[in-house]
Amino acid sequence: MAKVKGTIVVDKERCKGCGVCIGECPHDVLALHKEVNSCGYHYLHMKNPGNCIGCANCGLICPDTCITIYRVKV
Repeated sequence: MAKVKGTIVVDKERCKGCGVCIGECPHDVLALHKEVNSCGYHYLHMKNPGNCIGCANCGLICPDTCITIYRVKV
């Protein structure tokens, strides 16, 4: 079976930093960035990008649909 690696792209301006997605990540990939967007919210970023498997839990739970998930077989 092929191994799957994933990555996410976050719409930084739409992310309100609620953090719901962080708890849904099974591989401790996500965190809130220290910087803020134009609305003053700490936005999501990948703190451990090498751990991402592209499971899409974060994108499914995001209330603002600002996370796009990409997967590739390696």
